[in-house]
Amino acid sequence: MTRKVLFSLAISSGLLLAACGGGSNDSPAGGEAAGCEDVTLRLSHQWPEPTGDDGDFRSQIAIDFKEKVEEATDGSVSVDIFPNSTLSKATEQYDAMRAGSIDMSVFPLDYASGVVPEWGITLMPGLVSNHDQAQAWEDSEIGDWVEENMEENGVKLLTWVWNAGGIGTKADQPIVTPDDMPSGTTMRAAGTYVEHMLADAGAGISSLPSNEIYTAMQTGVLDAAVTSTGSFASFNLQEQVASYTSPTENTFWFMFEPLIITTETFESLCEEQQEAVETAGADLQEYAYQASREDDARVEQIFTDAGVNVVTMDDAAYQEWVTLAEKQWASYAEDIEGGQELIDMALEAGN
Repeated sequence: MTRKVLFSLAISSGLLLAACGGGSNDSPAGGEAAGCEDVTLRLSHQWPEPTGDDGDFRSQIAIDFKEKVEEATDGSVSVDIFPNSTLSKATEQYDAMRAGSIDMSVFPLDYASGVVPEWGITLMPGLVSNHDQAQAWEDSEIGDWVEENMEENGVKLLTWVWNAGGIGTKADQPIVTPDDMPSGTTMRAAGTYVEHMLADAGAGISSLPSNEIYTAMQTGVLDAAVTSTGSFASFNLQEQVASYTSPTENTFWFMFEPLIITTETFESLCEEQQEAVETAGADLQEYAYQASREDDARVEQIFTDAGVNVVTMDDAAYQEWVTLAEKQWASYAEDIEGGQELIDMALEAGN
């Protein structure tokens, strides 16, 4: 939990003000606060529902959040989950949240960087290379900036979720260094700056959400893809790729995919409901970090068992990608007002 949230909770626990739906927040002992109206939240995401212990942890976060909030509020807050892009297309969820048709999402923030260009910092190649660096954002200047900027743009962060990315290709030869990119390769990689880096390595780029990779590979639209380890498994990409570069050692691709709620929806809740929502998100934080770490090894094993050629990226190979990535850092600094400061804050968090 960030320092800002800790401070907020400390204040709210000491100052229970009457501000719920025009009624009083004075709670009878053991009961629901007076004035808290029943509400149903619509939570949309792009991943399949979990089918067991090996299901997509991001989808599981949505389920666990629902259970925690409904229990904490005695059902005054209920959550309807729409997995697998059944309510909104993956890349359109932020627009749907702004329009009010979605209240919550486990959402890859860079998907909305066309609307909020600053959010490209959350999928900048080579800026985050391991889970420790990703986790460090929560209690750092860059993390504080991300939270504040998200709220300025209408969404509130409840749980930090990061995912490491692997590289899958239909070719027998894995892509580990930039020089491994075969001529004429058409590749998917979320994130404008990641795409530009891969183009510099010689790839042709096809932009699409992760839940469309399988069909694109099956039909020959894609030769290779970079996406999160969880998506590689959830969308059964072991059936389409011949080789896979696992992020268990190094990766140039880390994507921020937090659990969020629109500020408009959050502010419409009474105080006790708001506290239940924030607490549920905070309670899921350790699980989100641990499950993401475990996903890397889990997916590596799934692909190995499926007969895919699985390799890792050593430090020397990673540094070759960083050399290309630094060009994209410079582009971001030029494109975005204050961009260099954000790059510097992110690098500082990773030290």
